[in-house]
Amino acid sequence: MSYGYREQQYGYGGGGAQGYDFGEFDYNSPSSSAQQPDSFAPYPGPSGSGKPALFTPSSDLNQDPFGAGNDPFADEPPLLEELGINFDQITQKTLAVLNPFRHPEPAILHDSDLAGPLVFGLAFGCFLLLSGKVTFSYIYGFGLFGCVAIYALLNLMAPSEKSITVSCTVSVLGYCLLPMVILSGFSVIINLKTFFLGTPLTFFFILWCAISAANLFAIALSLHNQHALVAYPCALLYGVFALITIF
Repeated sequence: MSYGYREQQYGYGGGGAQGYDFGEFDYNSPSSSAQQPDSFAPYPGPSGSGKPALFTPSSDLNQDPFGAGNDPFADEPPLLEELGINFDQITQKTLAVLNPFRHPEPAILHDSDLAGPLVFGLAFGCFLLLSGKVTFSYIYGFGLFGCVAIYALLNLMAPSEKSITVSCTVSVLGYCLLPMVILSGFSVIINLKTFFLGTPLTFFFILWCAISAANLFAIALSLHNQHALVAYPCALLYGVFALITIF
């Protein structure tokens, strides 16, 4: 069977009729394979079988590109650790505040963990907001001023080989705000301005905050027999927060 293609008398641009003969090609003739262009010859595969190399699976495809040795994220620390959030340290510091007679490890007290103080500060402000008091600016304003003052005082009282950073001071004072958060929660349901209930309850929570902060600072700076000297300025700071809670 013979297939032919002939195109004649195509004119372009009015230049007259021209004839183009592309010839005839017989695909069934024995010499048809010799007449095929070389560009259609199959590329021999790696095994020499004549199959195209495109369809031959490579040995590299069977390997895991994200294996233990090739994973670019294998050595990356967890996201919470990069953000400075350690739930174990948060739990230990919170338990040390709730129980002032608990002695945590000094190493965790020198860690500048600010996740807990931010949460407790927001909770304190939200409870006061439920009482009809918008005091977020007062909380962070007095808190910042008090943290800087206590930081300077602690470095003056600490031994020469011991010191504490501003971030660690903010972390300890922020965690010790937890009893004041509980007091602000009580202020939503009871009146703290009463003399027989509100005043003793307020002094109890101020003392709780001051003792917890003095205990943590004494452990961090090895201040033996100086708990009362550290607790006094801390009680003044938490007393300001108590006044914000009552009034």
